[in-house]
Amino acid sequence: MKDNTMKLEIPSKSQNEAFARVVVASFAAQLDPTIEELADIKTAVSEAVTNSIIHGYEDKIGKILIECSIEGQVLEIIIQDFGVGIPDIEEARIPFYTSRPELERSGMGFTVMETFMSGLEVYSEENNGTRIKMVKEFKKISSEE
Repeated sequence: MKDNTMKLEIPSKSQNEAFARVVVASFAAQLDPTIEELADIKTAVSEAVTNSIIHGYEDKIGKILIECSIEGQVLEIIIQDFGVGIPDIEEARIPFYTSRPELERSGMGFTVMETFMSGLEVYSEENNGTRIKMVKEFKKISSEE
């Protein structure tokens, strides 16, 4: 059983990206992360939510579901959209690949998420959306130090 959980549902509006990353960082704060770990989480969440806004729904407004759970010293974050999906996940995970070059996207979203988190899984189905699962493991701080 999880120690704690939370769910957040937001519309895919760009102004909600900052809100989502702060909410997740606030939830993660109970694990007593370092400033650097909090920045990593915020950056990864920002990339995942932006991916849903820009690629998942393109120019439409849809629903983004964010679920977080804590078990021991492990934070799990799931960010899911119900948009167009990713036809080829392996291709999408290649650095500098973007499905929207006309928007001058860097194509580094999945690379950034993978770099800042302990684990990353991407599930997607065309016309049914994308589900990004990120895990961050925190080291226990010894009380004897």
